[in-house]
Amino acid sequence: MQITTPYRLDATGCNGDRGRMAQPAILTLSDIMLTFGGNPLFQGLNLSVNQGERICLVGRNGSGKSTLLKVMAGIMEPDAGDVFLRPGNAVAYMEQDPDLSAYETLGDYASSGLDPSEYYRVEMVMEGVKLNVDQKPDQASGGERRRAALAKLLASDADLMLLDEPTNHLDIEVVAWLEEHLKQTRRAYVIISHDRAFLRNLTRTTLWVDRGVVRRSDKGFEHFEDWRDKTFEEEDLNRHKLDRLIKAEARWAVEGISGRRKRNIGRVGRLDDMKQGRAEQIRRAGTAKMEFDGAPKSGKLVFEATDVTKAFDGKQIVKDFNLRVMRGERIAFVGPNGVGKTTLLKMLLGKVLPDEGKIKIGTNLLVAEFDQNRDALEPNATLWESLTDDKELGVSGKNDQIMVRGRPKHVVAYLKEFLFTDKQARAKIKSLSGGEKARLLLSKLMAKENNLLVLDEPTNDLDVETLDLLQELIDNYEGTVLLVSHDRDFLDRVATTTIAMEGDGKATVYAGGWTDYQAQRMEIMAEKAIVSKKVKGKAGVAATTTKAEGLTFTQENRLKELPDIIARFEAEIAKLEEFMSDPNLFTDHPVKFQKATDALIERHERLADAEEEWMGLEERAGS
Repeated sequence: MQITTPYRLDATGCNGDRGRMAQPAILTLSDIMLTFGGNPLFQGLNLSVNQGERICLVGRNGSGKSTLLKVMAGIMEPDAGDVFLRPGNAVAYMEQDPDLSAYETLGDYASSGLDPSEYYRVEMVMEGVKLNVDQKPDQASGGERRRAALAKLLASDADLMLLDEPTNHLDIEVVAWLEEHLKQTRRAYVIISHDRAFLRNLTRTTLWVDRGVVRRSDKGFEHFEDWRDKTFEEEDLNRHKLDRLIKAEARWAVEGISGRRKRNIGRVGRLDDMKQGRAEQIRRAGTAKMEFDGAPKSGKLVFEATDVTKAFDGKQIVKDFNLRVMRGERIAFVGPNGVGKTTLLKMLLGKVLPDEGKIKIGTNLLVAEFDQNRDALEPNATLWESLTDDKELGVSGKNDQIMVRGRPKHVVAYLKEFLFTDKQARAKIKSLSGGEKARLLLSKLMAKENNLLVLDEPTNDLDVETLDLLQELIDNYEGTVLLVSHDRDFLDRVATTTIAMEGDGKATVYAGGWTDYQAQRMEIMAEKAIVSKKVKGKAGVAATTTKAEGLTFTQENRLKELPDIIARFEAEIAKLEEFMSDPNLFTDHPVKFQKATDALIERHERLADAEEEWMGLEERAGS
């Protein structure tokens, strides 16, 4: 990658932020200016990324987060300013929609750019993200293509990784793997993500993009919302003080200026400056005006599944499944991708018939569906056309009004409620960011009368404020919600019931959200272990148990995770040792030999730490 125009660091080596680090930054941006449509997106932007930093990049949809990441990657040139990459360092960027036309398979793309002797790295990563390496690119889904891009980035030897929504289209199991992988890395990274649990667990620094300004906090995402709210409170207070000062100065100008014109000309000038500064202040964008109301109630019983069994191509989706859903419940479906969550949803809605058993669908249901693939949006249509040419909403493309839950409203006024501008109303959908597409889809969904929401990955690409609002709306919604999501934080905030689909037809109903499901599952496993111990004891067999009676809930989960972590380190060590077994490696490729040696030492250290931690937890559990 080519990054131009070196930038001279000051004596502190950190772009003027004195004392933050002793060595030069990996990447430094200085006096960056970038404009879109005549308005500056960034102006006078300065920031640096240091070795080993774990940074989240947050901000409203459309604030420029992805654009800033592309500037950092060298993919987009700023209008002015310098980007400096420290010599000998490399940056890797996860592409949202990679061009795979030159590759036979996803595996070929993920391993491109690597020396064959270094394939061990990409093999381990592809296994972790569950990438089908033989999948043809033209037959791959958007999620599979993104997994390939993620695998390529993680397998690179870059010093700085730039990840834009890496958890989109990943199931919870793979998100957990990615989270653990990033916890173990010593490389620096910058992450954009809607997944609050993911950001809380991984980041130690926050960059907040807000109205063309990038603010920095040396605390992770866990502290972001408090920091944001405090900043807004101070901003409102300062604006209020400025307004009062302007009024006082204006009153003085009217009442007393005539007799003291020469002596107070400077004060008049300051008043003009204050007025100009107040006029130039950019007010915060409000939250989208989302609401569900006005729809008639459904029947008290929404769905009832009795002894339902379904299989596709010999793959068991559910077996002897039973569920009763009453009006007002929020049902979440979780499980690995491909396990059959969407199929079960379609059976409940009557779109797919079960092989055995029966499903009773309640009365007076008005369904609104949010599709994670955005299939309801035509890329080449404008936002105006998308809203005013919709058979379900009963409007044609010639209208300038739409029916919003039975009431007419001008299309531009309605779009403004979802934070779109007048200009965007005539823009094509393909020009929107992922978050903006999600907001547009929500606007179409909320225009319909509904009492049953079917939300398939609704949180993808949404900013924190919109997520908070969506959660509040669901909390106050009088209808019923069926939710498919891999966002653990959102599940905890919204779900009243969680259906865990674990494969082989097993679908278990748990009360509560994600954390409740995990706790109940651990209790069930512990009870089974106790029973197993008693049975073995009666049979005269040495009894063992996985019951972690002396551990906290977090420690129990850690004890459960550690065997897989240890196995992964052992596999990585084996691959590294195989790679280093080449007797000519040191003489022919000394740099690769040194990197492999460093990696092997690191893996052995981490393996020893993991084994020691496991032994300590096992001992505590046994006591």
